[in-house]
Amino acid sequence: MQHIFSTDLTSGLYTDMYQLSMAHSHFNYNRHNEQVVFDYFFRKQPFNGGFTIFSGLGELLGLLQEFKFSDRDIDWLHKYGFNDSYLEYLRDFRFKGNLFSMREGEVVFPQEPLIRVEGNIVEAQLAETVLLNYLNFQSLVATKAARIKLVARGAALSEFGLRRAQGLGGLFASRAALTGGFTSTSNVLAASIYNVPAVGTMAHAYIQSYSDELTAFRDFANINPEGCVLLVDTFDTLKIGLPNAITVAKEMEAKGHKLMGIRLDSGDLAYLSKQSRQMLDDAGLNYVKIVVSNQLDEHIIKSLFEQGAPIDVFGVGTNLATGKPDAALDGVYKLSLANNEPSLKLSENIKKTTLPGRKQVYRFTDDAGNFVADAIALEDDPTPEDIYHPYEPDKHRSLNGIKAEALLQPVMKNGELLHTPTPVLDVAAYATERLSKLTEEYKRFENPHVYKVGVSKALLDLRNTLRSKYKKDSL
Repeated sequence: MQHIFSTDLTSGLYTDMYQLSMAHSHFNYNRHNEQVVFDYFFRKQPFNGGFTIFSGLGELLGLLQEFKFSDRDIDWLHKYGFNDSYLEYLRDFRFKGNLFSMREGEVVFPQEPLIRVEGNIVEAQLAETVLLNYLNFQSLVATKAARIKLVARGAALSEFGLRRAQGLGGLFASRAALTGGFTSTSNVLAASIYNVPAVGTMAHAYIQSYSDELTAFRDFANINPEGCVLLVDTFDTLKIGLPNAITVAKEMEAKGHKLMGIRLDSGDLAYLSKQSRQMLDDAGLNYVKIVVSNQLDEHIIKSLFEQGAPIDVFGVGTNLATGKPDAALDGVYKLSLANNEPSLKLSENIKKTTLPGRKQVYRFTDDAGNFVADAIALEDDPTPEDIYHPYEPDKHRSLNGIKAEALLQPVMKNGELLHTPTPVLDVAAYATERLSKLTEEYKRFENPHVYKVGVSKALLDLRNTLRSKYKKDSL
């Protein structure tokens, strides 16, 4: 029986069935070489926040280079009624399109295209599902990680989410957490793949398997003297766990080693961390770090520091790796140009009417380098000097004289990468740098200021012209 571990995840089957059905129709009506442009964007900031961190590009580019249908894939598709000529076309399929993208780690905002895909209609549509699968989830988790880092006050952050993650999504969760600013993971496979530190302490079960906690601590420290962290809350944190950890720390000192830390995984973390710090310092163990875990998120960590908790390391699992409470970024992939003609999707809700044409996104910055506003414009038009609210065109702003940079840059041409994907820690450094240019009112958790993203007058006019035309044609 075939199972996931015998499946090549670069398989063309890593898609939704309707993509294959639409491609079947395009092929049989000889439309498969028609050229199109699709945009990837999202409509709403996650976590009621003021920003999103763009993540997942490196993994996506690697997949698209290898995306193909094996003989086994083709054999399996026969039972769905696809004709032989189409299946032979799929057998030779390779993604040969062009991609323009914002840099991975960029700070991004609703409505603006983060990626533009150009190619024939079949390859552009077959790329949709995996693109959304990779980018929506990783951008969600990277944003959660960045929010945690904002309130962590320089404390070390380690991702502990594999056991609660959605299956193999745990690997991508680890990568995205690193993009957002975490520096290590408990996920050993992810640490190996992404070349970051793997970290871990011990479980309550380890201690429970002994007849007494002190012996458990001694054995663990003896065999793991480097980076040793003892879990102190199995029985009674302050009366049993901490005294035993202090005893073992002193024994380690006598052998030329140092206990790295103690971990708190339950109870009142603010109170227990303060008491633990006092007891450790009184014992001359001011170098021993305090590590905490247990259902942490940005709000709890912020509260802990506001209470004066002396915590050095946070291990964040479930809420980070699952993107709780949002669970998904609402990224979408929409056709904007077909056979050189601009196209849009109409909706009774103007906010869901898409922006037509091949576009560029410009970021405007002030003299200090801080972000001021973004503009979405038609690619061939000059950098706009004014931007208009996409849904309330009477609202507009002049950007004349303000420095701008184009954010969408070519990353793939004719299916070939134009540069080597950036290592994840370099992506993280870029994300940190860019987030520092977003002023504080956009980063607060309660009622963050809404960053201005506008459209150029030419793009607004094109959308309105097409909208009027389609509405007239439908009468």
